[in-house]
Amino acid sequence: MKKQILLLVMALVITVGLKAQFTGATLQASGLTCAMCTKAIDNALHQLPFVASVKPDIKNSSFNIIFKEGVTPDIDGLQKAVEDAGFSVSKLKLTGNFNNISIKNDEHVSIGGKEFHFVNVSSQVLNGEKVLIIVDKNFLSPKEFKKISSATSMSCLQTGKAGDCCSKAGVAAGTRIYHVTI
Repeated sequence: MKKQILLLVMALVITVGLKAQFTGATLQASGLTCAMCTKAIDNALHQLPFVASVKPDIKNSSFNIIFKEGVTPDIDGLQKAVEDAGFSVSKLKLTGNFNNISIKNDEHVSIGGKEFHFVNVSSQVLNGEKVLIIVDKNFLSPKEFKKISSATSMSCLQTGKAGDCCSKAGVAAGTRIYHVTI
């Protein structure tokens, strides 16, 4: 009986711990003019401790990134690496494996210890492999950010930090909020 209870508890802990894990990303950069530009970003991304591999796509100015297993990626770290190389992010898509994550429009959800605010989405439950598109100011072109900004009246989209609009969700003021869509 004790063995069965222990197995049940272990299964529950494993299930709860594996609600979502990001496995990779596709990052599109702007400002690239040559293969040397691509190489500079590629080198910067390889230096990140959570990155297992990077495959540049010169034609589309994008990079397919695989994260190390069991390591939480630093989303802002990806953006900073690109900026430190002298360029900017024009789109970032995170790929993750989800297990029963309920989302709604303008709702905050904690995933992997980070806070995500879903914008311009329908109510649904995320299961299996899904792609989330980061729609924060420094992860889109100004034109795209203006377009997505019209989809919510919450002030946290402008700052990327939890404000009064987030307190209803129990998110502490000043917490980094990542705004995403599907």
